[in-house]
Amino acid sequence: MLKRIYGLLFFIFNAIVLHATVIHGFVKNDEGALLPFTSITIKGTGSGVTTNNKAWYSFNVKPGKYILEVHHVGYQKLEKEILVAAEDVKLDFILVKQSYILDEVIIKSKGEDPAYKIIRNTIKKRNFYDAQVDSLSVDVYIKGLLQSKQIPKKVLGQKVETTPEDGLDSAGRGVIFLSESHTTVDLIYPNKSKIKVHSTRESGGGMGLSFPTFISFYKNNVNVFTELLNPRGFISPIADNALHFYRYKLLGTYQADGKQIKTILVTPKRKNEPTFEGKIEIINDEWKLYTVDLMLTKNNQLELVDTLYISQIQAPVNHNIWRIQNQTIKVDINQLGFKLDGSFINVYENYNLHPPFSKNHFDNIIMKYDTGYNKKDSNYWNVKRPIALEDFEVKDFIKKDSLRIRYDSIKQTKSYRDSINRKMNKVGFSDILMGGYSKNFASTKSGIKYQIAGLLKSISFNTVEGLAVNFNQKVEIDPKKAAINYVFESNARYGFSNHHLNIDGKFSIHPTIKSTLKNKTISIAGGSRVQQLNKANPISPLINTVYTLFLRENYMKLYENRYVNLFYQDKIMNKILVNTSIQYENRLPLANTIDYSFTHQNKSITPNHPTDLYYKPFHRHQAFVWNINLQFQPKQKTIQFPDRKVTLGSKKPIYTLSYTKGIKNILGSDVDFDKWEATMSHSKNFKLAGTLRYKLGAGGFLNAHAVGIPDMKHFNGNQTILNTNYLNSFQIAPYYRYSNTEKLYAYGHVEHHLNGLLTNKIPVLNKMKWNLVVGANSFYVDKNKYYAEAFAGLENIFKILRVDFITGYQPILKNTYGIRIGLGGILGSNIRFGSR
Repeated sequence: MLKRIYGLLFFIFNAIVLHATVIHGFVKNDEGALLPFTSITIKGTGSGVTTNNKAWYSFNVKPGKYILEVHHVGYQKLEKEILVAAEDVKLDFILVKQSYILDEVIIKSKGEDPAYKIIRNTIKKRNFYDAQVDSLSVDVYIKGLLQSKQIPKKVLGQKVETTPEDGLDSAGRGVIFLSESHTTVDLIYPNKSKIKVHSTRESGGGMGLSFPTFISFYKNNVNVFTELLNPRGFISPIADNALHFYRYKLLGTYQADGKQIKTILVTPKRKNEPTFEGKIEIINDEWKLYTVDLMLTKNNQLELVDTLYISQIQAPVNHNIWRIQNQTIKVDINQLGFKLDGSFINVYENYNLHPPFSKNHFDNIIMKYDTGYNKKDSNYWNVKRPIALEDFEVKDFIKKDSLRIRYDSIKQTKSYRDSINRKMNKVGFSDILMGGYSKNFASTKSGIKYQIAGLLKSISFNTVEGLAVNFNQKVEIDPKKAAINYVFESNARYGFSNHHLNIDGKFSIHPTIKSTLKNKTISIAGGSRVQQLNKANPISPLINTVYTLFLRENYMKLYENRYVNLFYQDKIMNKILVNTSIQYENRLPLANTIDYSFTHQNKSITPNHPTDLYYKPFHRHQAFVWNINLQFQPKQKTIQFPDRKVTLGSKKPIYTLSYTKGIKNILGSDVDFDKWEATMSHSKNFKLAGTLRYKLGAGGFLNAHAVGIPDMKHFNGNQTILNTNYLNSFQIAPYYRYSNTEKLYAYGHVEHHLNGLLTNKIPVLNKMKWNLVVGANSFYVDKNKYYAEAFAGLENIFKILRVDFITGYQPILKNTYGIRIGLGGILGSNIRFGSR
């Protein structure tokens, strides 16, 4: 019986599709110019389509009578009644530029432009329209396109290579990214949302762009795409304080939808403020937005992108509530020799302003993919797509999809694997120096990657070993049918001055997305190695090498240990990250064996034992140590795929709690202590006021009967000019002066990134987009052991650098001063060197 019902439904569905009529055509202006991204709506339904970049539209309707509304920003809205029969309809539209009626007050008034009165009234109604809808559900079609006009041969000295799969011609022109998605978005204002992805595809294979961009100009601060474009956001032309930032001019008035529409030119008062420029249209007396046509450039504090255009058309959902009908964002990029342009279009339809959400509908899953989301055929997309694809887009989908299928087949052949291996295993000078050498072995059963570290990571100099050479190698094995990956790492280190060889290794098992183990990781490591006394590694081997050879400053203090380590990590309830380890060490003290340097021969080399810990001898001893760490971040959000979940984090602080116990007498262990530490770290964006980042911590020793120097609490000092970990170091503090085993200590790191506030008013700095950062670091142990420093600096220098000027205070040395250089800014703050 069920099969008969399903068969009947299938027949009915196909009958509907087969008897649907296609309406298609172009939209042009009265001069014959194409009008891309024009909205065409079936009046009274809220459904419709948008013309593509060639101003072509196409959609299916059942036979009947319809009124089509054609709307393009800056043109008179057109309504046309059409009778649709069984045959397809070719219907072009000609739009006329909007003609304005100039108010008498514009002609006669010599005072304030009447646009200001309209804007003031609109600002008064801003909160009302911002909060007018408390919940909704809406279907959103998302189309993203990014094209290349030019690709450089090299970027920062690195060769840029393209493959036939990229679809670019010899000049580097072509489609880089093309995707479309069909989603349903559920919202409860102000901060609950869930996106259901029904379908998505990317040309050549991939996930596609499935996050719709809801840009509301009823917000005081408008966020466009990502904070990387400007972490301060942009000031809405109808924000509460907009009159301080904008000039307005009333261009004129016209009638549409039975309403009087006011068109206003928006101009920033000053350059280098996060403001828009362009036109907005406001419905008179109702004081609500009708259309938006605005632009951002580098003069508006736009980062990474040279020009960005936003166009929105609002439409009524019911008699008094209007929402966005379609939104187009176009970008032009000219950075580092790359010339790109793109468009990102959202079409919103089927608004439901009173959706019956269940009690537990809004949980930690903010995006959920339907089963088969990436398996939809062309018939599905032809029905669902509200924007007709251009010819080159159709060809790009066909070409890259066929290439992917072809290469998926070819990848199974030995000749292909051999050619790919030869290509991927090519080694250049920069690889040998920095990235290291890697060799890939592809087979039908598994993928194997072999890596050797680059020379700059492998060679160092210190006063204990002299010239130290590391041979660090790593093998990753990825069985194609298994649910786990295997990683083996080994390191052989030889010191040419102390003539000593240390060898250790680590074997790890990691789950893949197919695994039921999910977030579990296990590893075993052991051997002999050389480590810093502060295991947080406050100084890198490369920096220590430079300071030792050129300035005779041997800040790095080392010891040798022969060890075995067992490590396990898991995530409980997708919320609490837990890792625990058991480690045995046979610890050996090391002494200087060489005092060589290029300069400053009259300067004494300090002992390998920290001079600030003269009272704490380091003798050979054994240590059996158990450690457990918990990390928790409330309200973490996840994306749920049919076969896995991906955690995105949240806007809440991250809390950590660690406990370390040194256990006496196990395997001859000499240590006996209990140590705890708790931290809270957070980053809070205050938009125009900048971004606040902080890390606060406290801890202590519950017992300290026998504590080795490596087990002490070390505050990460920094006595070099470089810094790479601002929220985990004290910029000009000594490395070991305040190491302790006290019952209680506390510390804090706070920095505020002004992100252009203040510096946008200073000549040269505003043009260079160098931003101010201020902050302080401090810790307290007791009245004799405390430290505080304050700093001010400039960041976003060439997008990646930061320079700080610091003053510090400590009981013994009193006031100290210093300069530190590190990474900071739009790009620099996102570069990570790993944990110290």
